[in-house]
Amino acid sequence: MKLNTYIDHTLLKPTATKNDIISLCNEAKEHHFFSVCVHSCYVALAKNLLADSSVKVCAVIGFPLGAMSTTAKVEETRQALKDGADEIDMVMNIGFFKSKDYPAAAQDIKAVKTLMPNLTLKVILETCYLDTKEVIKASDMALKSGADFIKTSTGFGSGGATLDTVKIMLDATKNTQAKVKASGGIRDTKTALQYIKLGVSRLGTSNGVAIVTGTTTDKKTTY
Repeated sequence: MKLNTYIDHTLLKPTATKNDIISLCNEAKEHHFFSVCVHSCYVALAKNLLADSSVKVCAVIGFPLGAMSTTAKVEETRQALKDGADEIDMVMNIGFFKSKDYPAAAQDIKAVKTLMPNLTLKVILETCYLDTKEVIKASDMALKSGADFIKTSTGFGSGGATLDTVKIMLDATKNTQAKVKASGGIRDTKTALQYIKLGVSRLGTSNGVAIVTGTTTDKKTTY
């Protein structure tokens, strides 16, 4: 098992500088991670830095609250794709979903997917704010709206991925082509392996180097 191929090497803290993104991309190339995951403003920089590698660029959209208008999410996605993003991780509109306005929450996802029919869209459910029934409902809604992946967390909510929640999401993807990404609180090799053995296809973490080298990290970020 090649742990590095599961990892979206992530830097989403608000204070991330251009030099931080350069370091992130250098680490991704050194360890052959699947992708780097960055804010949309850094997509062009990351794409340029990774041009001589196989590492993909993933941009987060509507991050971290998911409460932007659908139009804003669409335009942010459009620009990220123009700048070279290979994948998009969008936050669903949690408020619409909690309001039981499922059509509006679904349309938010469909509008983004329409821009990228042949590229990977991951929909972040922010499961820390959902009960079990809501995780099941949100997973189903996202999948029916075109999500290629359903993803647990932004890392900025009140909690990250849990084994129980990931099991529910994996069950939702049975008999589909969709996959699951676990993110939030994955900081070491043991935890990463637990999720991979469950069946996740991708891990979002800012601790990718520690995970693949088996070292400890002093990073306190939840993502």
